[in-house]
Amino acid sequence: MPKYVIEREIPDAGKLTADQLKGISQTSCGVLSNMGPQIQWVQSYVTGDKIYCIYNAPNEEMVKEHARQGGFPANSVSQVKAIIDPTTAE
Repeated sequence: MPKYVIEREIPDAGKLTADQLKGISQTSCGVLSNMGPQIQWVQSYVTGDKIYCIYNAPNEEMVKEHARQGGFPANSVSQVKAIIDPTTAE
């Protein structure tokens, strides 16, 4: 299944409290549950003003629909073409 990186511009995202992040996560999981098993949230990275999310989904449209239903921004959605790590250098 294709993997996507979603960039969400959220001012002061890095200042969100643990309870706020929990609420965002609960909303996301609720939407995912309604959408079915074909879309999966892998993990997210919170930075100063953005959250970068990794999702598995059959297509970009499904990722954007998740954002619409959850009320989340999806400023950029990019399909991952390859994954590299230190072992790639071997």
